[in-house]
Amino acid sequence: MDALLRDAIEAARLARGIHLYYLEKGFSQSTKSGPTDLVTQADREAEAAIRRFLMERHPDHVVLGEEEGQQGEGAFRWIVDPLDGTVNFAHGFPFFAVSIALEIDGAIQLGVVLDSTRDELFTAIRGRGAYLNSRPLRVSQTGTLIGSLLATGFPYDVNKDPENLQYFERVLRKGLTVRRPGAAALDLAYVAAGRLEGFWEVKLNPWDVAAGWLLIEEAGGTVTGIHGEPYALGNRYLVASNGRIHQELLDTLHGR
Repeated sequence: MDALLRDAIEAARLARGIHLYYLEKGFSQSTKSGPTDLVTQADREAEAAIRRFLMERHPDHVVLGEEEGQQGEGAFRWIVDPLDGTVNFAHGFPFFAVSIALEIDGAIQLGVVLDSTRDELFTAIRGRGAYLNSRPLRVSQTGTLIGSLLATGFPYDVNKDPENLQYFERVLRKGLTVRRPGAAALDLAYVAAGRLEGFWEVKLNPWDVAAGWLLIEEAGGTVTGIHGEPYALGNRYLVASNGRIHQELLDTLHGR
């Protein structure tokens, strides 16, 4: 697993180099599902670089990426978001990252989230803890929702997918503090690092959460579905916390 983690870190650093190159030199961009669903040269080239690197090292593995999907099947599957926070990146807002996880026989075994502008490297191997630049991570000790800092995110078109608006309103009406930074992988990493007490979002994809999910669990936190059920990759409803506020957060989201 140590060798696999080194490969994930090297692949993430390749992607970070591409992010920073285009951030300085400029880039072209286009849209996918709608006018605010952006994709840039950096997204595509970062994913291509990650794929090439991982497949050269591990030709019997498969890669699931945000931009190119997945070809084939295998017991070892890399789950890649080459640039999480594309809208932030496109506007020069410095909150975006690369996220890489490795799933083995259906279970996430390692995860890497690399903040491109801060060069903060979040890593985890199942059963061996979570780390930020090699320092051990633990979730926050805050025990009440009122003393917590929370984060969430919204889909590209809330008119088509308005569901999170009701959850957001319920949280705000309780006078709670919420941020909307715009990169789920980093939001999850921040829960693991104790910078946030909780995070929830709907309509997430595997590449958004695979690495961050493991980071939180290895840092002592809790990740579930929206009703408190065990989280499973592919569940598009996710609630994450330090564990201490989890039930209170779930109750608030559901208006209880």
